[in-house]
Amino acid sequence: MEDNFTTLQNLPIARTRDEVNLRHESNRKSWNEAAIRYTEEVENTIHFIRTGHSNLHPIERANLGDLSGWCNKAIHLQCASGRDTLSLWVEGVKQVVGVDISDAHIANAIRLTEALNAPANWFRCDILDTPHELDGTADLVYTGRGAITWLHDLEAWASVVHRLLKPGGVFHILDDHPASWLFDPSAESLVPSNINYFAHSEVSKGWGSNYIGDLGIPLEKMASKYERLWPISTIFQALTNTGLIIEKLGEHPESYWDYFPNINPEFQGLIPLTFSIKARKPLG
Repeated sequence: MEDNFTTLQNLPIARTRDEVNLRHESNRKSWNEAAIRYTEEVENTIHFIRTGHSNLHPIERANLGDLSGWCNKAIHLQCASGRDTLSLWVEGVKQVVGVDISDAHIANAIRLTEALNAPANWFRCDILDTPHELDGTADLVYTGRGAITWLHDLEAWASVVHRLLKPGGVFHILDDHPASWLFDPSAESLVPSNINYFAHSEVSKGWGSNYIGDLGIPLEKMASKYERLWPISTIFQALTNTGLIIEKLGEHPESYWDYFPNINPEFQGLIPLTFSIKARKPLG
C-alpha cells in the first residue's frame, strides 16, 4: 500500500464539549472509512480466536496475570472490530463488552460474535457516552494500542473508566508513549518533530502505508481525523482525580507496531515507545 496521507494543520486543543463532540464525530466518520481494512480480516480473526490465539501483549499479560482467576466481566473501551476484546475471552474472561464510536467496527465485532458464539456485547457510541447500564459492572476496564490519541477530553474519559468499574475493579492501558510524537517517524535517526509535548493537537486525512494505507478515496473526499498528544502526567492525573489508585506505571522500549520503520539499529531502544498503567478502584 502506498501512503495517501497529509497532516492538514496543527490545532488549538479542544476546550469545550461542543468542540470535543465535533472532533469525535469526524473521527467516527474517518474510522468508518478505515475499518474496511479490519473487515477484510474478519475471517482471519474468526480463525485466530477459534483456534485459541490471543492478541494480548506480553506487557499486558504480565500486569494483569491470570485473568481466568479474577475477571468475570471486562469492558473494552475503543474496541475497534473486537479482536483484542475477544482475546480477553480467550485469556479466560467470562464475559466481554466492547464500546467503539465506529459503526463499521461494531458491525465487524458483531460478525465475530455470531460466528464464534462468544459471550460478548457491543455498544456503538462515543466513549464519553458509554451507557450507564454498564456502571459498576466491570472487573476490568481495558483500553489501549493507539486508542487514547483519538480522545479530546481526558477528564471525561477517566470519569467513564471510574464509573464502569466495580469496587476493587482494575483499569489497564497499554498505548503509544507520547515521547514518540517528539521524533519524525519516517527518519533513520531520532530527528525532532518540533511538536509541543504539552499542548499538541492535529487534524489530518488519510493513512500511512504502515497501518491502513491507501483506501482508494481522494483525500479531499475523506473525513478529517483529529488526534491529541496526552502527556503521561495528564493521563496519570486524570485517573487519580477520579479516585483510582495507580498500582503500576511503566515506560517500555517495546512497541506493538513499527512506529519508526526506517530507524537505524543504534537508535532503537533509546526512547520509550509504549507506556502502561494499572489502576484500581478502591473498595470503600
